[in-house]
Amino acid sequence: MHRAPAATALALLLGATGCADVEGLQSEGDRGTVHAPRTLWKDIRPAPPDAAERPGTAAVVPGLPKVRGLDLSTVDALDVVRADVASAVAQDGGTGRLVDPRAPQRLALCTQAVDGGPDCPVRPAVLHDLTGNGRDELITAVDLDGRLSELRVYTVRDDGSIARILSRRAVLEGVEVAAEHLAVREPTTNPKYVSVSDYVWDPRAGIMNLSQLTLDECPGTGQTPSSANGTRCAR
Repeated sequence: MHRAPAATALALLLGATGCADVEGLQSEGDRGTVHAPRTLWKDIRPAPPDAAERPGTAAVVPGLPKVRGLDLSTVDALDVVRADVASAVAQDGGTGRLVDPRAPQRLALCTQAVDGGPDCPVRPAVLHDLTGNGRDELITAVDLDGRLSELRVYTVRDDGSIARILSRRAVLEGVEVAAEHLAVREPTTNPKYVSVSDYVWDPRAGIMNLSQLTLDECPGTGQTPSSANGTRCAR
């Protein structure tokens, strides 16, 4: 391989950096004054959430029979979602704090067919052990408008009751499960990145808690290629 003479390489380096010459370092000039962050609207605070709306609160879904053998594969996921959405609407009064107000109208499109029919917005249920107790949780979502969805995760308690342990309204660019982790991938305002929210089971709180929030860089530029794990980058 051809290598440039040392003197030539030094000249190229000095010309590229503009920070030093043969006599030593040079000042780059005043870079401006560093200012402390400015807090906006510091006198305005949101109202505290109601008891049922506190983040990190598990909720037993009312009106459902006890699960036989504590096996969620024996239940109808659509029945669980319908009961949960109805309860959430009753609690938040249609404000959308607990569930999108469009969810009941969307669920009305589901028929009595096993899969809810061709227009049913409830995604096929996925069973996966997220709590590490040897019993599968039920993971599903209600697609609201072709873009926004309501992600819902349910577990069965020792008494046979079904409890919601995660509720997330999001643009589901991708949902992944691995061991006792559930990751939600969402677009960001920067098309180069997708946000990844990693949830893990919190046995003390009885919910899936957010453990890590990161940005994942999309491969390529100017396109929306598939990432290494099969999900698409932000659109």
